[in-house]
Amino acid sequence: MLESTFVGAENQGYPRLRHRLTYATVNYQECKSMSEDQEAQEDELLALASIYDEDEFRRAESAQGGEIQVCLELPQDFKIFVKGDKQTEHDVSFLPPLILNFELPPNYPSTSPPKYTLSSKWFSQAQLTAVCRRLDELWQENQGNVLLFSWIQFLKEETLRFLCIQSPLEIVSPTKALPERKRSEAGMKRAGGAPVEVSWKEPLDPRAVVEVDPRTDILPQLLDFNEAQRQKVFDSKVYCCGICFSEKLGSSCLCFKECQHVYCRACMTEYFQIQIRDGNVQCLNCPEPKCTSVATPSQVKLLVGEELFARYDRLLLQSSLDLMADVVYCPRQMCHTAVMVEPDTTMGICSSCQYAFCTLCKRGYHGLSHCRATADELRNLRDEYVSASVDGKKFLEQRYGKRVIQKAVEESYSREWLDQNCKGCPRCGTNIQKVDGCNKMTCTSCKQYFCWLCLSQLTRLNPYSHFNNPASPCYNQLFQGVDIDEDDDFWSDDEDE
Repeated sequence: MLESTFVGAENQGYPRLRHRLTYATVNYQECKSMSEDQEAQEDELLALASIYDEDEFRRAESAQGGEIQVCLELPQDFKIFVKGDKQTEHDVSFLPPLILNFELPPNYPSTSPPKYTLSSKWFSQAQLTAVCRRLDELWQENQGNVLLFSWIQFLKEETLRFLCIQSPLEIVSPTKALPERKRSEAGMKRAGGAPVEVSWKEPLDPRAVVEVDPRTDILPQLLDFNEAQRQKVFDSKVYCCGICFSEKLGSSCLCFKECQHVYCRACMTEYFQIQIRDGNVQCLNCPEPKCTSVATPSQVKLLVGEELFARYDRLLLQSSLDLMADVVYCPRQMCHTAVMVEPDTTMGICSSCQYAFCTLCKRGYHGLSHCRATADELRNLRDEYVSASVDGKKFLEQRYGKRVIQKAVEESYSREWLDQNCKGCPRCGTNIQKVDGCNKMTCTSCKQYFCWLCLSQLTRLNPYSHFNNPASPCYNQLFQGVDIDEDDDFWSDDEDE
């Protein structure tokens, strides 16, 4: 209709009307094109929202755009190599994503490409510049068509090959205050390869954004992200518990890191609680027979309450300190603080209560004097000394002194003889030896009558009633265990008068 009107007006010689109709035609085509662009943009954004979850794609609220986080596909057995004083390797399955922030102009995709920035925590700006240049090339090849999905696929599947990055990914120590070119070179080395066809004479693309200062140690961030992603994958899978044989999601299970054995959290919570209450904090290992994998403190904290975890933490620290030769505990009952001891000294000073004590006998510090042994220690000292090695005997002599050791040995032998041949008076405790005679005894110290069999105190008026009373435990046992000699007068009390 517009074309027929335009032809008729031209034949009638109306150039101004021709100009207006031409403008209207162009304007109409532009409006039609803009409408098609907006429809294409909306379809593309809806498609991205349906393909990727909220963690990967977030649409902008105020404009036609959004943010896409692209995790690169790593080959199997991909490693990170740490170069420095201590060279180590780490197996990783995930690395922090490339982040593509974009905004779609009104005439995309018909005429203009998306406006974007590309950022990363572990790529250098030079590498990101090369990737940006490749994204621009993809737009030139596909101009007029939506291409965000193509960009995402390239970033995800081809970036490592495009930048010649291979395993192991080398991480070097952070550099200090390097100029831009040196920082880029450090980033290049850190990322493990050189970008394709990058010349240092070319300016770095302002759309390429490095999120981390090159002087920062990025290794912890890489390992933390890898662990978080692995846990995310684990939580979404179904596993069979090796104890109750129930199938549960990984989010309801515990996986031991060393052996990768999986058990449900309900079973492991009960198991950990029992072990911690019993004080077996070193035994929170995998229930699989002969498996030595141990749960990490973070796993234990996730399953048990705060009270039990505090007990676990305290006992674990104490057991670790007990294995350290230079750590002792303050002997005061209300303190028990761990104390570091200087080498070749026997003095410890508690940092909490300021108590100075001997690390050998745990009493107040006594300088160069020998430790004083208690009665109970003397009783055990002889056996320890006799069975000790040469070095052990020297240590005991240095600790207590030779005279104390000799006295302990003599007294222990004497005490053994007394224990085997004597009984203590029930009144004063004097050791009494029974050489002969009946079971009515007289203490040589306090003159108390007592029964040799049951050590009961006997009355002075009639000591033998104890043996004549049917209710007595020693009834008719006055001569129990005695070889009677007819010439002896057992009934005489002259010695007691």
